[in-house]
Order: sequence, then structure tokens, then C-alpha cells
Amino acid sequence: MQKQVVRVHTEFSDKWVRAMVGGTTVVDSRAPMLFWEQDFPIPSYAFDAVDIRMDLLMPSGAPPHGGPTFFGPKGPVAQWYDVHADGRVLPHAAWRRDSPELEGRITFTWAPDAFDRWLEEEEEVHSHPRDPHKRVEALPSSRHITVSLDGVLLADSADPVLLFETSLPTRYYLPRADVFLDRLSPAQNRSHCPYKGYAEDYWDAPGSPSVAWSYPAPYPAVGRIRDRIAFYNESVDIAVDGVRLPRPHSVFSDTKNRPVDTA
Repeated sequence: MQKQVVRVHTEFSDKWVRAMVGGTTVVDSRAPMLFWEQDFPIPSYAFDAVDIRMDLLMPSGAPPHGGPTFFGPKGPVAQWYDVHADGRVLPHAAWRRDSPELEGRITFTWAPDAFDRWLEEEEEVHSHPRDPHKRVEALPSSRHITVSLDGVLLADSADPVLLFETSLPTRYYLPRADVFLDRLSPAQNRSHCPYKGYAEDYWDAPGSPSVAWSYPAPYPAVGRIRDRIAFYNESVDIAVDGVRLPRPHSVFSDTKNRPVDTA
């Protein structure tokens, strides 16, 4: 059987990175390695064993069920570990990838139900490490934006804020008054972006879960998107000034990489 080959790009960071479970520090590194899996735009950290409380890692009895997930490895794994810390057990929370670029290093999940805190220097970070090569801008615009799905108009606005984020499609954040919320269904979801903050409101459309979202209190750098609603271009039909855009392909084209209804 031919071995799966996944190319990995790596670079070192000068950030002081720590991961905690309760009052226990599991990872404490001043030279973490950032790496990017092939075709996945979000980086992860890989740590040298000397920066890890290896006494808290126990080999997992078996690999987890199912295929790759947003917070898990994107290629073959040489060893899975459970993390035992502060009276808790985090199953499959760490792994050693079967990749020469990451040989001898261990990666940890950033799933929200795993570690209690991740710190870069003294700032708490959520969801995943910040990419040093990523830029996020939110610019007001007067373009005419329409959003539809299967011929049903979901939004119509001439007052958008365009959010440009490296490696992702442009997102069009629209005033709530310009979105036909009666044609969407509220979803009990919540997600976090290290660059934008917490998205507290989500909506479903027929056949497209978590298709729209809103940030009630975004981080200051993108404050213009506050309380506006954006849609996944990957799942709806967006027209800009009367020109329909092709649906882009991104990591969020697969709905399993979007927030899941927790109701």
C-alpha cells in the first residue's frame, strides 16, 4: 500500500507559547515551530519534547474514530497521546505526525473542549495560532451586494463592509436590516477567530448549515463588522454590482469545518 505523502511547510517562531489545563502547564516553549499542512491555510505549533511535560502524556490505546477534523492532524500520525492533567483526561489531545519535517515533535489540539488556555507571550489566544503571514482588513464600501440561494433572495445591500483575509475569500458583512432573516433559521452556534473575535450568532439555510454569522463585539482591528451579517460565499450565490461571483473553494467549503449546531 502506497504511503500517503503530505507536504509540510515549517518555520520557527520567537513567541513564548504555553498551554494549560487548569493550573497545570503542559507546554512551555520559547522556540515553537509553526507548520502548515498542504492545502490547509491554518498553522499549528509543533513542540520539542523538552518543552512538554511528557509525564502527562500517555500513549492512546487506539486512534480516534472518523477522518480528519478541523482541530486534528491532516496527515498520517505515528503516535497518538492522551493528556492527563489537573484531574482531567483529554483523549487524543496530542499526536506525533509521521512527517520528516516534524520528526521528534508533538502537536496538540486547539479544540475548545480541550486545553483551558493557550498563551502567546501574555495574551490569550483561541482556536489556532495566529499566522504571521496573514493580514485582515475591514473596509466600508458602496458596492451593491445581493445574496441568494436556490433562487431565493437572502440579502440586498448597498452598504457593505468588505473583509479581506489572506488565503480566504472576501467576506461581505451586511447591515442586519438588509438581510431577510425570516428566510433563515437561527442556529445555536458559537465560534472564535483569533483575528476577529467571537461569532455569537449563526443562521442556517435549507441544505446549508451555519451559512451566515455575526460578531456582536469583534476585536478593535475589525470593529466595522460589529453586528453585521456575512455569508459563506462557498454555499450561496453572491452578486457584486450586478455581476454574479463564482463560488470559491476554501477549507469552509466542507461543512464539517463550520460550527455545529449545539442545540
